[in-house]
Amino acid sequence: MKFAPIPCLLALGGLIAAPHVRASAQSQSSLPASALRVISVTATGSQRYTPEQIAAASGLAVGQMASEDDFRRAAQELGDTGAFRQVAYSYQYSATGTKLEFQVVDAKQFVPARFDNFVWFSDQDLVSKIQTAVPLFEGQLPVTGNLADQVSNALQGMVIERNVQGRVDYIRSAAPDGPISAILFSVTGPEIVIRDTHFAGAGPAELSSLQEAAKALAGEDYLRSILRAQVAKDFLPVYLARGYLKAAFGEPDAKIVNQQPNQITVDVTFPVTPGQQFKLTGVDWTGNKLLPASSLQPLLHEKPGEPLNSVRLGEDLRAVSELYGTRGYVAAVVHPMPYFDDAASTVSYQLQVHEGDLYHMGDLEIQGLEQNATDRLLLAWQLHKGDTYDSSYAQRFVHEALLNQLVTGGWNISIHQSPDLPSKTVDVTLRFDPKLTP
Repeated sequence: MKFAPIPCLLALGGLIAAPHVRASAQSQSSLPASALRVISVTATGSQRYTPEQIAAASGLAVGQMASEDDFRRAAQELGDTGAFRQVAYSYQYSATGTKLEFQVVDAKQFVPARFDNFVWFSDQDLVSKIQTAVPLFEGQLPVTGNLADQVSNALQGMVIERNVQGRVDYIRSAAPDGPISAILFSVTGPEIVIRDTHFAGAGPAELSSLQEAAKALAGEDYLRSILRAQVAKDFLPVYLARGYLKAAFGEPDAKIVNQQPNQITVDVTFPVTPGQQFKLTGVDWTGNKLLPASSLQPLLHEKPGEPLNSVRLGEDLRAVSELYGTRGYVAAVVHPMPYFDDAASTVSYQLQVHEGDLYHMGDLEIQGLEQNATDRLLLAWQLHKGDTYDSSYAQRFVHEALLNQLVTGGWNISIHQSPDLPSKTVDVTLRFDPKLTP
């Protein structure tokens, strides 16, 4: 007897929606056993994954016996990964077997997977081994769903194989009030500490400065997330200050030099690509209406024809913002826009000034002093409510208050300036805390 193909389609919207099946349950019962053997699993619709990856992730393999419940379960598992916004499937029975096809729509938001302290594996080994267990892993993960759990489980198995007594965890990493930017995996258990640091690709002129900046890392925990911050704060500025404006550091790499059950010692190598050294050709000011370029240019230390020190340029531009703050424009910022000529190894800058709105003095609060001292300071404060605000006044006032003995004794003084956008005012709080005597 010949059996005509019986198509069936199940659509799952979002992650999984209420299914709608256009095949009767009775249709299966009339088929021979051979018709329930899967003879092909394909997939369409994904721009991120191959049909083979999706088929492998479904858990259904060619040659196995499967029913509609198995197809539905496989589609559910694909949806639960978070890798797809929509999952649907269709299948055809015939005397020779069942052909199954998934139709998917990729999820929109993926972020990098980062591995903080898996010192037993190279990055290439990590990715390769994870892909064996998690077919949908390609270095990035969806921000929702259980695909990150699958990667975590794979990593746990790898750690156990190395006889490491550790637990694999992960967090969805984000800047304060920002979107998820990465999924960070780490292993807790053994203490992993840094012994020494090296800089692959660094020239002799920069190496001593890099080694000096890296001394503080000796004895510290090895965590790439912390070391990335160290690179941005202490290592990259070594190059930026010398005109290597496109210098880049790769991921730090750890080599185990001593391994004990509870402590692992590593040497860390930071790969660096210095790139070209750029000399400044000139700057052009735009957007400055309150202050002419002739008033702003003297605040810059960079000279045409010399290697551009972008660290110092940043400091100079903050000084420009502070100058605007003394005129009441406390939200003024300067955005440097570089224009590179790689052939000539030169760079010019357009300095875009955003002056913002004029702010006025708001409320003054003095904390930590007795009432008579507070009253004297309130009386001495000369920036009255409604006056054009001067961002430098509070610091000068505190200095004069101590110099003129309006407040006696030793104090730690903090100044907090709070601009209020709707009212265009700045509230000031002066906090006086007694210095502790040794």
